[in-house]
Amino acid sequence: MISVVIPLLNENNLVTRLVEAVYSNLKKTGEDFEIICIDDGSTDSTLQKLLDFRSKNKELKVISFSRNFGLQPALTAGLEFAKGDFVIMMDGDFQDPPDLIPLLFNKINDTNSDIITAVREQRNEKLSRKIYTNIFHRIFSSVSEGRQVVNAGNFCILNKKAHQSILKFSEQNRYLPGIRNFIGFKHEFIEYNRPERLEGGAKMSRKKLFSLAADAIYSFSKWPIKACLYLGLFGIIIFLGAIIYTLSSKILGLAPTGWSSTFLAISFFGSVQLTFLGIIGEYIFRIYKEVQKRPIYLVKDYYE
Repeated sequence: MISVVIPLLNENNLVTRLVEAVYSNLKKTGEDFEIICIDDGSTDSTLQKLLDFRSKNKELKVISFSRNFGLQPALTAGLEFAKGDFVIMMDGDFQDPPDLIPLLFNKINDTNSDIITAVREQRNEKLSRKIYTNIFHRIFSSVSEGRQVVNAGNFCILNKKAHQSILKFSEQNRYLPGIRNFIGFKHEFIEYNRPERLEGGAKMSRKKLFSLAADAIYSFSKWPIKACLYLGLFGIIIFLGAIIYTLSSKILGLAPTGWSSTFLAISFFGSVQLTFLGIIGEYIFRIYKEVQKRPIYLVKDYYE
């Protein structure tokens, strides 16, 4: 059986078309299937339209959250409820084309792979969004531990082994594409052109995207702490150089006058210390969230 996991937030303008397209493409595989839609605290008629479709198509399962918890918790809920031998994760904005579902299923069977990830060859989005998204993927793939795939989002298919392995991760601040690459297994790829949204605007605001990027980097990289170390060593070198310069100037009778050098030194080391505190604070905040062990989502209703 194939399970398809789709998180949704205020998508009443396209949700019916999306579910119909996913349904018809799953039919092409010839396998049993279920579609698990997660209503992530929508305030429009998204949930009602899902229930209307479900009244005629029992393959649709609907998880309704008590409030908006975010994309990664919604995907996690879908993975935890999924019962299929293969699980497909995809975004609910039609930018992950449902037409690729049969291709993903056929490739994971033909290649005997554990994971097939859809990689975005081109992105038909606003220039600013493309720029900072590409910058994040380049930085994340460079500084993270293990192999990371550039321009790969949530769209993928997992077999049972990969699916169960991802469910073993329990962190609060999660980035599923990073976890997917972290677990290893045989991993193949397909490329596709990511289209524009059919309706409405992006539900991931710039602030949420930057927060997700921070979670990804702090979770899968030592780079922030290493940056503190390197910046501290650089400050020590500058400090030693300043001492040598000052002593030499005094010996030669060319000691600088005024407070400019003192002010610059204090400002430099003060900014370095504040940077260190900020980075350490980010780690402490994430540790605090992990220690709290709060549930990452709460289900209000489940329509099975």
